[in-house]
Amino acid sequence: MAAVRATNPAASWTEAGQAAAPRAGNSVDWVTRFGLVATVALLFAVSGGMLWLVGYNYDGLIGNPATKIHPSTYVLVLAFVWRSCTFGNPVGYTIHVADRRPASALLAVISIFLLIIVIVRQRPGMAGMIDTFVTPALLVMMLSENDERTFARMQTVVHAIMTANALLALFEFATKTLIFPYRLDGEVFVSDLRSTALQGHPLANATITSIYVLALLSGSRSLSMPMRLGLVGLQFAALVAFGGRSAMVTTIVLGAIYLLFTGVAYLRRGRISLPGAALAVMLASLLPVVFAMLFSYGFFDALLERFVSDSGSANARVEMFELFKHLELRDLIVGPDIDLLESMRRINGLEQGIENPIIRLILYQGAFFTLLMLFGFTLFMHEVARRCHPGIWLPMLGWLILLNTSESLASKTTLMTKFVAIALVLYRPAWVAVGRSAPGLRR
Repeated sequence: MAAVRATNPAASWTEAGQAAAPRAGNSVDWVTRFGLVATVALLFAVSGGMLWLVGYNYDGLIGNPATKIHPSTYVLVLAFVWRSCTFGNPVGYTIHVADRRPASALLAVISIFLLIIVIVRQRPGMAGMIDTFVTPALLVMMLSENDERTFARMQTVVHAIMTANALLALFEFATKTLIFPYRLDGEVFVSDLRSTALQGHPLANATITSIYVLALLSGSRSLSMPMRLGLVGLQFAALVAFGGRSAMVTTIVLGAIYLLFTGVAYLRRGRISLPGAALAVMLASLLPVVFAMLFSYGFFDALLERFVSDSGSANARVEMFELFKHLELRDLIVGPDIDLLESMRRINGLEQGIENPIIRLILYQGAFFTLLMLFGFTLFMHEVARRCHPGIWLPMLGWLILLNTSESLASKTTLMTKFVAIALVLYRPAWVAVGRSAPGLRR
């Protein structure tokens, strides 16, 4: 047996990883923990507009290619390298976390493969493959070690930064002054006064705030009910300041459906306290008054203007299908010539973007790679959902809806990493901690 192991390095790596798995599952070293918490803090708190102020052109088209990757990705990679070295066997650690989260490993492999193809074919989207897909997959694999202190600190960071983000958004909305405006190669869109806060682009802010509100409703069980309701109110007000129509509608509809079904379930169980019921009735009666006051002071004017005039967004969603009429079958499979595609976009008035990730991926990368990426993405989302308690269906549904209202995953974005962080941190099942402290009960 010893001779077999000596001649089979892969078996030795796997055995080393399995032998270290119980020790790694109980706790990670403080450097790894700090790296993961710092990754989440940078992810939620540092935008492209903020990076521009220190000479880091993240959102722009020109500049050093190294600046096109978010700093949180660099920190996460360093944490992964450190953890793989302290694990005792870097290759064994990689196999170990990949075995725990196979769908995440598959998404990372597909993304790296597509990244190589993009570089060889000289197509746009190189940094997008890393920040959009590789980073969330790597984060999920590292969090598979289930260190409770890491999750607790990450939860505190998420709540604190999202609260600060909402407060800053309301300040910008009230003063009409953007602290960290969205910039494209240093140029600020002076006509767009929607709040940018800490997340950068208003629509990115609206998307992640909508997901966070839904997560506060059905997840985040470590917070008290009054605290959760207070945060929901604050975030909903910030959602108005960001001016995201799709995010607002999605939050209201899904939130109302969840509250309705939850209320009916409580009524059927008969577990209703009279003080709680009286408070709910009082708040419900005050809501119309509060909305009327906010409306009279013009709080909803910017959002209503977005519904009246969408700056051609609805027309763009129709015109993007016209591009397919000018493409041959080969172009659809492997992607058309970039110069031809850019010319057709300008002719059809799509300079601002193609507002659907699947359509954009097909046009720029071809149907073959789009199907491959969708396959990996579907398995990845299923794996993330399996690691959360059942309430994850609410933000997951909102996430899938909002993805299709913009370019989202078809371009460079940190949205999927933020969603993964919210899902795994705020929907952490209680049985994980119980299972580790009492293995017999878990079995």
